Amino acid sequence: MPRDRETHGSTSEEVAAVRAASGRPPLSESQYRILEAAMEVFGSKGYTNGSLLDVGHKAGLTRQGILHHYPSKEKLLLATLEYRDDAGVAGLDEQHVPSGQAFFDHLVATTRINTTRPGVLQAYIVLSADSVTQGHPAQQFFRDRYAGLRAMIVNALHEVVPDAADRRLHDVASALIGTMDGLQIQWLLDPEVVDMPAAVATEIAAAIETLRSHPTALG
Repeated sequence: MPRDRETHGSTSEEVAAVRAASGRPPLSESQYRILEAAMEVFGSKGYTNGSLLDVGHKAGLTRQGILHHYPSKEKLLLATLEYRDDAGVAGLDEQHVPSGQAFFDHLVATTRINTTRPGVLQAYIVLSADSVTQGHPAQQFFRDRYAGLRAMIVNALHEVVPDAADRRLHDVASALIGTMDGLQIQWLLDPEVVDMPAAVATEIAAAIETLRSHPTALG
């Protein structure tokens, strides 16, 4: 496996470090190719319309070659989503998310990095939207992911604005996530007009200021 292989803004070595820190086995070169191809296929066609044949064509493997590593399309999807998250954490110091104000700086920095990898954003938007349909195999993944992100934002807000009520923190966290997801769609549709990092930074600053002014209730 090439040590400097690019994986959506991170190198394969950095992604391998994240997996090792989580106690998960390393990926082979074939698995990297499959997951990169799956990210592109599912991002452009969605999970339902994207096929294993499409993934195999882009990865330079047969359908059976993919099934050797990922026994079903559902398992491939979940591995692809896990891979996306690994790549997102790979560039961080010690491969873990910071806390407090540093966490919000991290969100802005991640947004800036995301402007260099539109395919990753496209896959995330398409698959997260798909996941709300009944029986979708990634529904629990996204439910857990949003719950985890809300918890991280609530914890960071609590450090920055310790007087704020828990209910207010949760509401603001949900609003920030909604803003970031909406900005991703706007940026994908019109990247020359939408300054996504600046908009995220503005919304974070406004949310913190609102909490400091109204720690228990609006108005």
